[in-house]
Amino acid sequence: MSVKPLEQVRNIGIIAHIDAWKTTTSERILFYTGKKHKIWEVHDGAAEMDWMEQEQERWITITSATTACFWNDTHINIIDTPWHVDFTVEVERSLRVLDWWVAVLDWSQWVEPQSETVWRQANKYDVPRIVFVNKMDKIWADFEMSIKSLHDKLTEKWVAIQIPYGAASTFQWIVDLVEMKYYEFEWDMWEKNVVKDMPADIKEEAEMSRESMIEAISWFDDDVAMKFLDGEDISVDEIKKAIRAWVIANELYPILCGSALKNMWVQLVLDAVVDYLPSPIERGAILWKNPETGEDDEREPGKGQPTSAIAFKIMTDPFVWTLTYVRVYSGTINTWDTLMNPITGKKERVGRLLLMHSNKREEIKSISEGHICAFVWLKDTQTWHTLCDPENEVILEEMNFPEPVISLAIEPDSKKDQEKMGIALNKLGKEDPSFKYYTDDETGQTIIAWMGELHLEIIVDRLKREHKVVVNVWAPQVSYRESISMEQKGRGTFKRQTWGRGQFGDCELKIVPIGSEEVDEKWDQINYEFISEVVWWSIPREFIPAIDKWCKETMRQGILAWYPIINVRVTVYDGSYHEVDSSEVAFKIAAFRAFKAAFEKADPQLLEPIMNVDVTTPEDYVWDVMGDLSSRRGRIEGQEQKSGVTMIKVKVPLAEMFWYATQLRSLSQWRANYSMEFASYEPVPSNVRAEIIKKRVGEGKVKWLDDE
Repeated sequence: MSVKPLEQVRNIGIIAHIDAWKTTTSERILFYTGKKHKIWEVHDGAAEMDWMEQEQERWITITSATTACFWNDTHINIIDTPWHVDFTVEVERSLRVLDWWVAVLDWSQWVEPQSETVWRQANKYDVPRIVFVNKMDKIWADFEMSIKSLHDKLTEKWVAIQIPYGAASTFQWIVDLVEMKYYEFEWDMWEKNVVKDMPADIKEEAEMSRESMIEAISWFDDDVAMKFLDGEDISVDEIKKAIRAWVIANELYPILCGSALKNMWVQLVLDAVVDYLPSPIERGAILWKNPETGEDDEREPGKGQPTSAIAFKIMTDPFVWTLTYVRVYSGTINTWDTLMNPITGKKERVGRLLLMHSNKREEIKSISEGHICAFVWLKDTQTWHTLCDPENEVILEEMNFPEPVISLAIEPDSKKDQEKMGIALNKLGKEDPSFKYYTDDETGQTIIAWMGELHLEIIVDRLKREHKVVVNVWAPQVSYRESISMEQKGRGTFKRQTWGRGQFGDCELKIVPIGSEEVDEKWDQINYEFISEVVWWSIPREFIPAIDKWCKETMRQGILAWYPIINVRVTVYDGSYHEVDSSEVAFKIAAFRAFKAAFEKADPQLLEPIMNVDVTTPEDYVWDVMGDLSSRRGRIEGQEQKSGVTMIKVKVPLAEMFWYATQLRSLSQWRANYSMEFASYEPVPSNVRAEIIKKRVGEGKVKWLDDE
């Protein structure tokens, strides 16, 4: 790999809404930079950057793919990211390690929902952007309409540095307003930009557009503003310098136009990458934390600083074990170097260094700051761990990944699959931080949690294809609870006479409800108190622990529908025993019967987990969203307007929230999102309670201790 000075490095990402031809744009960039010698199309399932089988079959990007290329003596590292909100973690971690983005927008449409989402994500990480107006050859393409849509929905800090002439079938000219060059598209020379003399009828309009461009820039740059007001000529270099400065400051977004599918003007996007977008040095200091003191500090790139890098992506590769994608922020890393992982406190040996081109790889001997590559054979490094010089430990700024919003139960199709499922889930969990899995201790089910239906579909398909594991997916069981609403007493007796020694136990209990507000957020704390008020001649002291133990066990197994009982104080106050026949076993059964008798008279309640749900939606969809939440037995707690969106706070039963993410996206054209956390347990409505109990009894899940 030819190593370029840090000033000649660009780390870029490509973002877009579905069907904006984002990957098509990436493919053209690779062709024009000489990285590939033939153009393959996404709709043929042959795009270089969409290398997974699932991507090629669905014509979508699922996982971010990296590559490196050169343009005008500049080294460009590219990450092509997914558009789908289910794979938002791929966008998030790419935003964290890249220095700027190309936003590809479909200008036959208004700004679309996912474009708004990724634009907000880029704002979150303060990433500079340029905008590529794609699909100008498409029917209904309207440059002015699209600019207005961008202005209204994304930003007011834009400046058009190119303007098109013609649209749809007549689109074959553009004017570069910075250099005042007139480009004509010639079908037999599609790989080149053809500069022509500007026709007189176009020149006047172009000059007016250029004046508008300079006026827009003057709002940001005082030097340009002074010359503009004084009527002085402003040179091309001065315009480029001003645009570059304000793009790097993330205060201005240049707009270009063309058609990636028709190979029109993609080269000018690459020129803009070199001219206007920042190198790693210009992106500024790196934030880091001292692992010993916890104090924050900064490290300037390009200053001969000690090595620091961050692992932002893990991939399991069948040929080279595990690939750890790394962005190097300072220093140089060589093959077989030893690095420190301050998160784990362990040292890592760098086995091999690979420069990735999608799923292809080029082995290299070293990687310098500002670049992206893959490490092979790292043992303990996970996504978002820092790797650094063992003598100069730092922890680079971490990121918080979005929590999964949907969960289901998963089970292997056969015993053979069971043996492999755990290993496969572990590998997928390391690759994708937005995918979680765990075993529910209460139900015994393996629960997987993910970001949406497409995400689940891909996970199940990858389990089958890559890991040879066939699984079945089911709705998870809701963790209901049982409790009581009043004080009651009960008596239980167990008497059995057989040849030889018999069995006898007799006790009287009182059960009282205690406060439910103390239920643990993990939903597994059983609030239970036990008090003994018996005298020794009623029940001998050695049998009291057996009564206590079995009352607690009864609460764990439940009575009403075999769900755990919570928030009960038990007092044993009387009973009787037999000097010969009484035993711990007899008093256990007697305690169960006494508890059950009291419980059934104490107005037993079935409780369900209630969730605090925060929904963020554009104002256009507030009433639809609120209506849907109400249909899910939700109670609206409040609303708040902020930055053009409404935040709705609501309490909703967990049982009503399965597949909510899909419904919410459908209601809001993918513009709304939500978060959810446990709030409390509350009684289930009587009609719902009857259905739950009937289902549990019908499935044979309720079995009493003394049924036999």
